[in-house]
Amino acid sequence: MNKSYEVEYCNLELRFDRRQIQNLIRDLIQEGYSLYWSETEGQFLISIRTGRKLVKLRFQRMKNRYKIVGDYTIKDEKLSELLEKLINDTRGHAIVKRIKDRQIVIENIMFGEIIRLVEVSGMEHRIIYQKKPFVTIEEMIKAFQSKRAEERAVVLRYELDYELTVLYDALQENNEEAIAESKEKLALLRSEMLQLEL
Repeated sequence: MNKSYEVEYCNLELRFDRRQIQNLIRDLIQEGYSLYWSETEGQFLISIRTGRKLVKLRFQRMKNRYKIVGDYTIKDEKLSELLEKLINDTRGHAIVKRIKDRQIVIENIMFGEIIRLVEVSGMEHRIIYQKKPFVTIEEMIKAFQSKRAEERAVVLRYELDYELTVLYDALQENNEEAIAESKEKLALLRSEMLQLEL
């Protein structure tokens, strides 16, 4: 195993049913991990021994489903692969930072799929890949008119990603007017997200 291997998982938004957690436990046992789990009224906890480290995955109960909470730094390649399989299987969202030597590769994952890939080396960074949003005008109009929060939430996430990209570009160009305008739009999006309880 590569001793400098390290992956950091941030802003995880994965939702599960009980069966998916049981499948994860089964996969961990099959891979030979020593682990134990416990459950309380509001939380399910899986503690996994990786060498001398103990990784604790916390799942918050939300009615009859679960949501993973917290940020995790994983230094075990196999465990990292299992966590990424989980992100993919649940079509979850995450920011994954792969740290190797003096280089960091950052993956933005939405709905289990990479939408942006950035390589950071020292002070320099370059965008390796960026997926264009695949939402038609008709879908956006329908979502705006819809009273269902779930439909609006999908579009809202795309709008937020797009506006963050606009802000980033404005910051790179040091365009004060565009920065202020973008921050104003982000504040409105944030307010709407709070209303939708996202």
